[in-house]
Amino acid sequence: MAKKAPRRTAERILEVTLELFNRFGEPNVSTTLISAELNISPGNLYYHYPAKEELVNALFMRYESALQELLGAAPGVHDVEDAWFFMHTLFELVWQYRFLYRDLNDLLSKNRRLETHIKDALLHKTTAFRAVLDGLEHAKALSMNASEREVTATHMVVMLTWWLSYEYVRDPRHALEPESAEKSLLRGAKHVLGLLLPYATGAHKQHLAALLAAY
Repeated sequence: MAKKAPRRTAERILEVTLELFNRFGEPNVSTTLISAELNISPGNLYYHYPAKEELVNALFMRYESALQELLGAAPGVHDVEDAWFFMHTLFELVWQYRFLYRDLNDLLSKNRRLETHIKDALLHKTTAFRAVLDGLEHAKALSMNASEREVTATHMVVMLTWWLSYEYVRDPRHALEPESAEKSLLRGAKHVLGLLLPYATGAHKQHLAALLAAY
């Protein structure tokens, strides 16, 4: 039997860096710590990623690719169940790359490339949420005019993007720990979906209310 090819060092570096960034926050993780955690020399790390900024950019590219794929499903949301699944999937991605959201202001202040791409990500989120609301309104699950859909889409993006910051302020010692993930994600999804409740119609309103009550 052929031996499995060892994972490429660059891949391992990104995986461990993501774990450390998520656990301690990007500003608190040095390249020295990363190389020690990987049990490789700083020179080996430098060979693959000459600066910590390049690690951040590489991880963001992965996040951005996954986000674009998820947001591409927005036009297929036609009922409350679809919206529930869509929202949960987005929050799971946010949690997977939570260091970006935890340290967003700090990252933006020192990374011009990230600044540009984050703006694009916000725009894509807004467009996707607008598509979700358009689909739900077209399916008669919501009753909203164009202005209401625009405002609500923006509110949804703001809440999705800064939810983990809110959780962190509420409980700095535990909010971003792995054991807090499920409750944090559920609370976030509940509040974002709750924005739709005043506009939900008939049986869709009852279904959405039941889903929210189950959180």
